[in-house]
Amino acid sequence: MTILCEEGLSYGNPEKVTITTPTGAMVEGDHVDCSEVVAVSIIRAGDSLLECFMNIAPEAQVGKILIQRNEETKQPQLFYSKLPRLTSKNVMLLDPMLATGGSAKAAIQVLLDNGASENKIVFLSVVSCPEGLAAIHSAYPAVQIVTGTVDEGLNEKAYIVPGLGDYGDRFYGTEA
Repeated sequence: MTILCEEGLSYGNPEKVTITTPTGAMVEGDHVDCSEVVAVSIIRAGDSLLECFMNIAPEAQVGKILIQRNEETKQPQLFYSKLPRLTSKNVMLLDPMLATGGSAKAAIQVLLDNGASENKIVFLSVVSCPEGLAAIHSAYPAVQIVTGTVDEGLNEKAYIVPGLGDYGDRFYGTEA
């Protein structure tokens, strides 16, 4: 997950810089001002990515959004959001699973409603599927998506297959 977070951070408006290595060589590279980054986790599974993200970008600000999918309607429900100022910031939205895209789209709308710019939002997920990717790209074409893998699709319960089950339960060792 650390590599995924590092890759996502590289989309955060990097600036070209020249550094001097310990051997005295001059090398061009990219630098992201992490004080201009806000990491927003979709509670609870997204907190697993947040921990990794903050290890590589401790200067970043943190926001939280609680959205849960109603298992009967399969629609997202917003329960809570607490966000710092998002205007002109690079926002990393963290949720390890991208299934239908409903929760991600709802979270993106919360970010936009709170001053984020669509072209400065990067969505990070560990496992995605074509339906979720298409849903986000259709609704928010300027949002960039960084994912670890794209699984084959959704089953009749709108779970990713082959998938890995409930990510939060697996990560935190709890049962659904």
